[in-house]
Amino acid sequence: MYRKEQTHKWMERTQTLLQALKKGIPAAVIEELRAVLRFHENRYYILSDPLLSDYAYDQLFKALEKIEKEHPTLIRPDSPTQRVAHELTKEFPTVQHLVPMLSLDNSYNAEDLLDFDRKVRELSGLTAVPYCVEPKFDGGSISLIYENDKLVRAATRGDGVAGDEVTNNIRQIRSVPLTASFSTCGIKQAEIRGEVLMNKENFNGYNQHLTAQGLVPLANPRNAASGTLRLKDPREVAKRNLEVFVYHLSYFSLQKEEQWPLALQSHAATLGLLWELGFRSPEHEKIVFSTIQEVIDYCTAFEATRDALPYEIDGMVIKVNEVAVQEKLGMTSHHPRWAVAYKFKARQATTQLIGIEFQVGRTGAVTPVAKLEPVAVGGVMVSSISVHNQEYIAEKDLRIGDQVLIERAGDVIPQIVKSLTEARSGKEKPIEFPSVCPVCASKLFKEEEEAVWRCINTECPAQIVERIIHFVSKDALDIRGFGEANVRKFVELGLLHDIPGIYTLDFTQIATLEGFGKKSIDNLQQAIELSKKQPLHRLIYALGIRYVGETTARTLANAVTHLLDFQQFTEEQLQQLEDVGTKVAGSIFQFFSNAEHIALLQRLEKLGLTLRNEKKASPASGSLIGKTFLFTGTLSKLKRSEAEEMVRTHGGQLLSGVSAKLNYLVAGEEAGSKVEKAKKNPSIHIINEQEFINLLGK
Repeated sequence: MYRKEQTHKWMERTQTLLQALKKGIPAAVIEELRAVLRFHENRYYILSDPLLSDYAYDQLFKALEKIEKEHPTLIRPDSPTQRVAHELTKEFPTVQHLVPMLSLDNSYNAEDLLDFDRKVRELSGLTAVPYCVEPKFDGGSISLIYENDKLVRAATRGDGVAGDEVTNNIRQIRSVPLTASFSTCGIKQAEIRGEVLMNKENFNGYNQHLTAQGLVPLANPRNAASGTLRLKDPREVAKRNLEVFVYHLSYFSLQKEEQWPLALQSHAATLGLLWELGFRSPEHEKIVFSTIQEVIDYCTAFEATRDALPYEIDGMVIKVNEVAVQEKLGMTSHHPRWAVAYKFKARQATTQLIGIEFQVGRTGAVTPVAKLEPVAVGGVMVSSISVHNQEYIAEKDLRIGDQVLIERAGDVIPQIVKSLTEARSGKEKPIEFPSVCPVCASKLFKEEEEAVWRCINTECPAQIVERIIHFVSKDALDIRGFGEANVRKFVELGLLHDIPGIYTLDFTQIATLEGFGKKSIDNLQQAIELSKKQPLHRLIYALGIRYVGETTARTLANAVTHLLDFQQFTEEQLQQLEDVGTKVAGSIFQFFSNAEHIALLQRLEKLGLTLRNEKKASPASGSLIGKTFLFTGTLSKLKRSEAEEMVRTHGGQLLSGVSAKLNYLVAGEEAGSKVEKAKKNPSIHIINEQEFINLLGK
């Protein structure tokens, strides 16, 4: 955008304006003023090499603000003064991407990359293929659309097909130019892909600021970046000093139908063009390699330096450099065949296991949680890790006082890899699993086929709290504003004792609590009232019956006219329902044979909740009638909930696990063990997302 040889000319123009400030800059030079400010924004936010003091820049910026205030007709949306919006964003509408934002296929070692190269050469018919290699930034993915050189829209990745429109917030990020001269190379419209990041220094500084105010610090730079995109106050976005790196020109239209500009015929040249136009793009001394072995060597060397980088990255992205070859290779419904992500090894660290805390869940399951000396792993402070059950502790040979190796699986979920037994001093203590509930002191029980110990006292205070938290959760009765923190607070203060108590809360007492103003109380009351009208299947799921998930809850809701009808069902009758096996039927039968549970349901009905199924399912009809489906992995075109609803709409049924009753297993990205299990049954059809869509005739 601004070549080195032009720098002295820009500084001459800057000095001319600074001299003019002493007399007052006339409105006639407004475009010159904007151009000079853009030049210095580029030096500061893109090149990280400012040529002007903050004070001098501020003087020029204020001069522009003064001219625009005096001459409002001269204000333009791409002016440097128009970044920061002062109104709150009321909503983030969903918008379609010009080109779907596909996922990348993953590789984890040199063998995977060699296999990727083999496939590329076979499909392209070439004996050697040049590759581009760039960091895989760990932030929030975005799409930027420019029309006639102006930024007109920014959106999050969303489901890959459509995302949330966040233009107002993206305008606050100084490394995103509001104007880029695409027209100089004949481009009329362009869609660019990039990653929003918060660098490590800004992340640590912002967390120190939050801590000083007594606020909860942000979890990690990635969450900080992606979460900021949906803040309603753009002024808060501006405070967080986010940055954007762009890495792909996904779509463009030319002003005239002619041959592509030379700068768009290779990926490396496109990155260079984006850099020239004022964007931050991956910059390294060498990013193009002629052989896959060179790529492997580069990735290995780069991984060793990842901690020294100012940003979090979780791997490298390898792309075929020539655009013509990319087009020949094409893409699947999930990922392009011309690119692959090389994922770095999971982050690891060593620390000390200083204790075990036993937590009781809503079904009475007692889960041991390891308490650790806090340690940073992949940008996140880890101090607690679930160690699952007694057998897991024995298998890992964990002892209090051990030095343990921990990692974040997939750079997300922390887990203990092993204890460092060779470092033991002899002072370590075995972990003793309790024989009674750590909360209510009731005796614990463990079924023969299970690894979990349980408290079977349904009046256990810990279970009551967890059951209430589940009852109000998003997938259950979805009582908004009634999250886990409020449940625990109300129980602790004696304002809430059980599930029915949700509907008899004393809001006059709640109004005396800090943080509960009239608006928040009104919203909570309204949400509680709305929950009474939730469909029956949500109530069934909210009850937390063991083994009954959302799919089984729908099956149960469609089987009766009134929920209490299940009192008349035998276990054998329950097993006749779709996807209800022996274990699930036994759990449902026990629930509806318990007098306390029946009393609970009767209380809820008197309080106004819907126990009756007014829309009991009629015989199914549609193209999927008589077919059963199960989804596994991540879908790229549809949300899981959308796909499941499409099955129901077309007369199909959903199962919760792989069984002989299953007809179709729809496998998305990172599908797990269900695929291997399904392969053992030849009657189960394993299909991908596009094949599922084809079944619907869409």
